[in-house]
Amino acid sequence: MKKHVARFVLGALCVVLMLGHAGQVWQIPFVTALEAYLYDARLRLTMPETLDQRVVIVDIDEKSLGEVGRWPWGRNVMAELVRRLTEQYQASVIGFDVVFAEPDASSGLQVLEAIGRQQLKDNPEYQRTVRDLRPQLDYDQLFADTLRGQPVVLGFYFSGKNTQQTGILPPPALAAQAFAGRAVSFVSWDGYGGNLPKFQQAAAGGGHFNPMVEPDGVYRRVPMLVEFHGEYYEALSLAVLRTLLGADELRPGPLENGQRVEWLDLIAAQGSVRIPVDEHVAALIPYRGYERSFVYISAVDVLKGRASAEQLAGRIVLVGTTAPGLMDLRATPVGGAYPGVEVHANLIAGMLDNNIKRQPGYLPAAEIFQLILIGGLLVVFLPLLSPIRAMLLAMTSLASVLAFNLWLWHSFNLVMPVAATIFLLIVLYGLNMTWSYFVESRSKRQFAELFGQYVPPELVDEMAKNPESYSMEGRNAELTVLFADIRGFTALSEGMDPKTLTRLINVYLGVMTDVIRANRGTLDKYIGDAIMAFWGAPLSDPENARHAVLTALSMQKALAAQAESFRARGWPALEIGIGINTGMMTVGDMGSPVRKAYTVMGDAVNLASRLEGITKAYGVGIVVGEVTRARISDISFRELDRVKVKGKDEPVSIFEPLGLSAELSAATLDELALWHHALQLYRAREWELAGLQIYNLQQRAPGCRLYALYAEHIVAQREEPPNSLWNGVTTYQTK
Repeated sequence: MKKHVARFVLGALCVVLMLGHAGQVWQIPFVTALEAYLYDARLRLTMPETLDQRVVIVDIDEKSLGEVGRWPWGRNVMAELVRRLTEQYQASVIGFDVVFAEPDASSGLQVLEAIGRQQLKDNPEYQRTVRDLRPQLDYDQLFADTLRGQPVVLGFYFSGKNTQQTGILPPPALAAQAFAGRAVSFVSWDGYGGNLPKFQQAAAGGGHFNPMVEPDGVYRRVPMLVEFHGEYYEALSLAVLRTLLGADELRPGPLENGQRVEWLDLIAAQGSVRIPVDEHVAALIPYRGYERSFVYISAVDVLKGRASAEQLAGRIVLVGTTAPGLMDLRATPVGGAYPGVEVHANLIAGMLDNNIKRQPGYLPAAEIFQLILIGGLLVVFLPLLSPIRAMLLAMTSLASVLAFNLWLWHSFNLVMPVAATIFLLIVLYGLNMTWSYFVESRSKRQFAELFGQYVPPELVDEMAKNPESYSMEGRNAELTVLFADIRGFTALSEGMDPKTLTRLINVYLGVMTDVIRANRGTLDKYIGDAIMAFWGAPLSDPENARHAVLTALSMQKALAAQAESFRARGWPALEIGIGINTGMMTVGDMGSPVRKAYTVMGDAVNLASRLEGITKAYGVGIVVGEVTRARISDISFRELDRVKVKGKDEPVSIFEPLGLSAELSAATLDELALWHHALQLYRAREWELAGLQIYNLQQRAPGCRLYALYAEHIVAQREEPPNSLWNGVTTYQTK
């Protein structure tokens, strides 16, 4: 049992993680997305995919637009549509998935009245003619008169993006006092788009057609009640059903159950309809099929009397559109371009059939119990079983969870959360099956083989004490990288025979490598005569920038110490340039199946390479970037310039490390202060004073390439002063 303690602990942590998700202490996005996917899968698996003829969709489709004209149609046309549906076809109730927010000026009445108020205001015959024509040309009034007394419900929408309010809202389904003392988590809005007052006041009711958009953009539920300015407004589907049943009372319940509303009851003379809702008072949409689960009739066929009376008589009619250009196609679990009007049809049918899926308040507790039961079983027994028996236990548990969930779904309309349990089951099984291969079989010898070629042996020993903490997997971290290159190596190699050159390079690389390893560096690679190394991985090093700079200083000293030995062998003296930079890099084992290397990549690495390339321009042996400089406090640096290197748009400050501040002489520190003052004068365009300061510095160090370089810059700036955009930045176009 003791050897399995680590697996018991890891398994228990996985259970706790899933319990926190189920208890909404935190959210795991992947599990949330998996829950949505599994909900959609169950929905598609159990859809009846039959045609429901109780609800008819009068479709403003492309055929209708082709015969009647482009949308919006005149209100006289809409009045004719309502008249046909109510008088000729005897529809039981009509719901409009359309908003009539703007006055209709298509008849020209406003123009005639304007002429009557101006050019022909004194013409009695004209005034009488306009007055006689008004009842025929006032399309808005004609539409309002047609709506009055008819079972017509108008749709409207709420907006959360702004507080704009157009038209008017219907009377609220429930007033503020209906939820007094209860902090129900209603969906709330800031603005709305309603119908013109004369239309809404003439209609039998109104309902919003706002769905709840899930994080993945899919429409799975519609809020049955939403809150706006302390009052509560019903969904279009609910308003249509209330009008159909003649239900005067909408009752939330149970009132005694804390803050949550579990359902809404429609109370009518012939009985009541109960609508299950979630914590946001939203109902899950009971999609019947992938598309066209209801009778569709083209609106133009109704207008021209060509529709079947048998299909419309006594039916619930929803007027909406499927024409792509009218933008009422939605992403749903059963289709990516699903007609919005059919969403309302599915809800109405589901309420009539009492088959809307439920998510009562006790389900989170039930999910927690399920997680504890399944998780506890697997955590205890999987480490103790053989691979075959562990697989059988996991598969049996998975099948039992799925079967139980589908039974609740089909028999009781319960949407029991299942994603966290399935995910936990898979994770626990995978964890236990891979533990032996990836953890228990690891040895110090394998660990040393893995890292020994990159880091010093003493670091390998230190890492091997806790091997689980180190990995060659890719990760991002702030590291420091160093590039060192021999100056003039091409010319040098051309003057030596291959064997001599090989011995020289081997000695040089051996000395430099020893210095890097002595300073806890990770040797990345040799690139011909160049060396690449970095600090901070695989062993964490908070002082990686400092160690890299000290290494560079030691490399220069070690190379100088080899000069006498090289001369004795007849070899030329070597000079190297070193570039160092600190920043975020990707570090890990990279390459192909044929060959891999533990290396670093990123912009910060490229910059270090560029800095090594410009050391010769300033006559210095080491150049470091500004981030490296900022990470070190006990080394003195000489600022060299602000430069733009190839591949980077932003300029960076570059510095030369001089050594530990405590070890520098007073004369060196004094010279450093004079140089920084000269650089300040140069950037301020004080050419005369800067030139004088540079001259004084050249007297101190006649052979300094840096001072000579800036003296040349000052002469050039005097002869041709820079424009107002000059910022003292030097641009390098080569690598």
